[in-house]
Formats: sequence, C-alpha cells, structure tokens
Amino acid sequence: MSKLSEDFAQIPLHLAISEKLREQIVSGKFLPNQQLPSEHQLMEQFEVSRITVRRAIANLVSQGLVVSRRGKGVFVKEWRKVRRSLANPLIFFDEDMARQKATASIRSLSFEGVQAAPEVAQNLRLAAERAQVYCQKKVILVDQVPVALDITYILYDIGQTFFAELQTGLIYPTLDKNGVLIERVETLIECTHATHEMGEHLETILGAPLLVNRYIAYTQGDRPVICGETLSRADRLCYSVVLTKDERL
Repeated sequence: MSKLSEDFAQIPLHLAISEKLREQIVSGKFLPNQQLPSEHQLMEQFEVSRITVRRAIANLVSQGLVVSRRGKGVFVKEWRKVRRSLANPLIFFDEDMARQKATASIRSLSFEGVQAAPEVAQNLRLAAERAQVYCQKKVILVDQVPVALDITYILYDIGQTFFAELQTGLIYPTLDKNGVLIERVETLIECTHATHEMGEHLETILGAPLLVNRYIAYTQGDRPVICGETLSRADRLCYSVVLTKDERL
C-alpha cells in the first residue's frame, strides 16, 4: 500500500485510510459539500478491497466529517472549529460563540438529585457525609452541532430553584439572570479519549481525542456553587488563554 505513509503502517488498513482522508479534510484539500473520490477510485488509490474502503468511509461518517448520500456519493459535511476564551474578564459561552457568529445551545440528557461523591463534596465545600447535589449531563451544541459533553454538579438548593430553566439554557447565563453571579472560575485543562457513550453523544468514534475542562465556579463571598467537567471534541473546540505580566511583581 504505497500511497500511505509509514506513520499508518501499524494500524488496520481501513483506519489508516480514514485517517489519511480525515487529514485531507481538516487541511482543506476537501472542502465542505465537496464529494470525496468514489469507492472505485479509493480502491485504486490505496490498492485495497471495496469492504476496506467502505469501512474507512464508515469511520468518517461516525466522526461526523462526511455524509453518504445514496446514489450520489460521499460528501464532506459543513464544520467549523470554535474557540473558547478563558481570559479575564469572564465571558459566558453563549457570548463567546456570538462573537464568532455562532449560536450556542444545549441538549439536556439528565437532571437529577444524587449523593455527592467525595471529590464533589470537597469542591463544593459540603460538610454533610450524605450531602445531596443535582447532577446535570448535557450536550453543548454550536450551530446545532455537538461540540462538548458537560457533567455539572450544582448545589441542591440552586438546582431545585432553577430546575426547569437549567434544562433548556446554559448554566452561567441562567444563574446570572437570576441573581446568582459567578465571580470566579477555577479551571484545569487535561486530555482524554472518548468512551463509547461519549462518542455517541459527540458523534465521534471510540478513542477520539477529547479536551477536558474541569472547573469550579464561585459566586459572591467566594462560595462554590457548581463544579464539573466539560469534555469537548478536540477537532471542534479549542481554548485560548491571555497571560499578562503583573507589573507589581
């Protein structure tokens, strides 16, 4: 298979081909709405069987990069990568997306009262051994495309008070308009890989790279009110940080 570099030599052929095509899509060789080469052309290009090509295309479909149109072929889907600013002052996600001419929304998966795990209790400074919090799992969408899976733990009284609103709106703007003003957010960025469940919600494959934003948000009086993690598709959302030097140091 001379058309693939040695970088792909140690993985199955269908994955190697889908990775090569993914690179070409991301780099702009194939533009949104452009048709990919036909099955026969890909078979000749990579010197593989039809079933291998079909499995490679299926990988791209599962990643949300292409769509197969019966009788017409395979076409690159419209997609864009947005940037989440972590600079001061705090900018809410919906405002950040609006600056990029994009629309943010959520799809709530679950919203229920649970017993706080030890780490959650510590982050929210809950003293009771069996303290209750609300846990919300939701998909964050940009222009109706899933970019992140968010798992948030909310103080029980706040979750109960704004139960209905929090299932349809982003959490920071919802709390802000109801007088729960977020003044500080601690965040830690890590990386992980998609599980099968994550992949289903984010329309990507098992093992796809994800960015993890672990956060604790504080309101007036340095009171922690929410904590959790946002797992985002690395190919659809990135983070930017502005660093300034403190001249007093």
